[in-house]
Amino acid sequence: MQSLKVLITGRRSAHRGLSAQPHYAHYDHSEDQVLVDGRASSRAAILNRPSALNALTTSMVARLKRLYESWEESPDIGFVLMKGSDRAFCSGGDAVALYHLLNEGFHPDAGASFYLSRLPGYLGEYLALTGDKLNGVEMIACGLATHYALNARLSMLEERLGKLVTDDGSESEAAESYDEWYKTTLKKLREASPLSLIVTLRSIREGRYETPDQCLAREYRISLGAVSQQVSKDFSEGVRARLVDKDFAPKWDPPSLGEVTEEMVDFYFCTLEESESELKLPTALREPSI
Repeated sequence: MQSLKVLITGRRSAHRGLSAQPHYAHYDHSEDQVLVDGRASSRAAILNRPSALNALTTSMVARLKRLYESWEESPDIGFVLMKGSDRAFCSGGDAVALYHLLNEGFHPDAGASFYLSRLPGYLGEYLALTGDKLNGVEMIACGLATHYALNARLSMLEERLGKLVTDDGSESEAAESYDEWYKTTLKKLREASPLSLIVTLRSIREGRYETPDQCLAREYRISLGAVSQQVSKDFSEGVRARLVDKDFAPKWDPPSLGEVTEEMVDFYFCTLEESESELKLPTALREPSI
């Protein structure tokens, strides 16, 4: 196997290549894909890609950033609402677009290692490794949300919130038995990329002792390592199997947990050299660690 030093050199080249690509995502139609609804003291950003379950493109993220920055500076806007059009809120980043462009590898990012690592017990590790979803009641119980509303009441809630003047901005049953939950969890773990499982577990555990900006910087370094594909092409293989060819038969590399080495995992957590750019966040105030 290649040495860690050689792999890191390959990652640096991938980083430079990624930075130089002008077509990482298309910047057309962002105004149509992120709509704005304005009221007296509030604004609503509406994700509008229903055919893709409102998956975010780079142009959509750039437009949201511009909108949020302008709204934050406005003394007339008390709060901001974000929602999705049609049946979905947001399915995350546009994985298919990334696959066709870069065949890029991935892991739970966008700050997930910060908030998942702070959930009670080992719930964060469980969610990160299995991809399970929480309903409204469960999100409140574990501290991820403060309130939730039924779909039938959302329109009324939004209307009443829009009239506020402010100066500051469960329904599913448990598994039939423990044995059934155990079997379902094992099945999900066995179907996942072995390398991704170990990288994800380490990322979540490191995030438990870090601030949000430290988590985002680490996730950025992991993503750069994945872009290089020097260790594995598991993300592109997973997208191919689930979203492109839809044969649901990914061929993971390495194929088993026993074949994942410490050197492979360390590669994704190496800090960038001084000649490379670390993630720089436009935060006015660093958030304290919880």
